[in-house]
Amino acid sequence: MIQQRFSPATSALVLIDHQSGTLQLVKTLDVDRVKRHTLALARAAAILRMPVVLTSSMEDYVQGPLLPELAQILPQAFAERIKRAGVVNAWDDPTFKAAIMATKRRQLIMGGVTTDICLVFPALSAITEGFEVQAVLDISGSPYELSEAAARKRMELAGVQFTATNTIIAELAQDWSTAEGGRLIQLLFQDVLPPIALPT
Repeated sequence: MIQQRFSPATSALVLIDHQSGTLQLVKTLDVDRVKRHTLALARAAAILRMPVVLTSSMEDYVQGPLLPELAQILPQAFAERIKRAGVVNAWDDPTFKAAIMATKRRQLIMGGVTTDICLVFPALSAITEGFEVQAVLDISGSPYELSEAAARKRMELAGVQFTATNTIIAELAQDWSTAEGGRLIQLLFQDVLPPIALPT
């Protein structure tokens, strides 16, 4: 159970395998929405100057490269991304785990392009090692509804908390009237929330 609110000072963003090929496995959510929300979350982390860990699996194979927009939004994290050679659970890759530890954050905001493989295993491993984890469910999907539901249930039983892009950005913002809060709310209305009619 989360003991305290997640904040930019206590959290790190972890994005797992948001690659051009692997995205095609997502069938339980609209892929364009997954991509848009993933990039919005990356932009929010950049605005808040939060540590970010990016990882990919077998970029030279069918999984393909990480989303190229991430290189523009998070150039350092992209350059330092952990390129796994095939380890399924990213947590089992020593370089990935070392990157998580180097953030010195015990609260992880985590998304994997597929909930049923990329996200579930590292989320469970992080919980086992005493981290607090919020899984961002609208940047993670699955090929089948059954595998999505099973992965969510398994994480929930283990103590992983579920969130969505707009919710975690609001939680991190804390105050829309600050300079950073103003940029975040603009980001929400541009890239995350459905359009609304402004009063005339």
